[in-house]
Amino acid sequence: MTTLVIGASGATGRLLVEQLLGRGEHVRAIVRERGAMPETLATNDRLTIIEASVWHISDQVMAEYVRGCDAIASCLGHNLSFKGMFLPPRQLVTDTTRRLCSAVQKNKPERTVKFVLMNTAGNSNRDLVEQLSTGHKCVISLLRLLLPPHADNEDAAEHLRTRIGRNDDTISWVVVRPDALIDESEPSDVTLHASPTRSAIFNAGETSRINVADFMATLIDDDAVWERWVGQMPVIYNS
Repeated sequence: MTTLVIGASGATGRLLVEQLLGRGEHVRAIVRERGAMPETLATNDRLTIIEASVWHISDQVMAEYVRGCDAIASCLGHNLSFKGMFLPPRQLVTDTTRRLCSAVQKNKPERTVKFVLMNTAGNSNRDLVEQLSTGHKCVISLLRLLLPPHADNEDAAEHLRTRIGRNDDTISWVVVRPDALIDESEPSDVTLHASPTRSAIFNAGETSRINVADFMATLIDDDAVWERWVGQMPVIYNS
């Protein structure tokens, strides 16, 4: 199996690449700078590093990168700086998701391609009636207006939920929603839920990046787990 990983040099993306390689999978990783990948990963013969800015990849070239991939995993996000949060590209995650989906559809693969999108527990699954307090809804509305990365995360998930849907012949998808991200060295026990069990604003839980990477790799690697969550937006917490 071959997986294209977007955002592969980020804090979670590197862990996902490591998890996939550890399971014997082949990985194509798009990174801005080859040196951003740890040497222990960069020398793995099952890893192909594509040195490019995803924002500047043409649609034709993107289709070539996607060709032959069984899965796509996006850990893409905005840098937590003024430039990263407020300057273009403000719809980085959404536009990349849209272009990746378009590339898959253009290639007309023989088998459905899995698409795993890392998102956030602060984004609601509009297919479900998720219980949110009035205060929570007010804060999220403000974040949507004031912080472009939040709106970008929402729109990226909405593209999969509404534009691709659950009956597309070429793409099936899962949106993974961690809560407050922390660093841990090893995977640990997690709980998975169809909807948040606590407020991401007022009572956030914790999710380690390694657990997010481990779950995303499991979705890609294990068809039974995929069938459990396909077309859904599972929330993941550390136990």
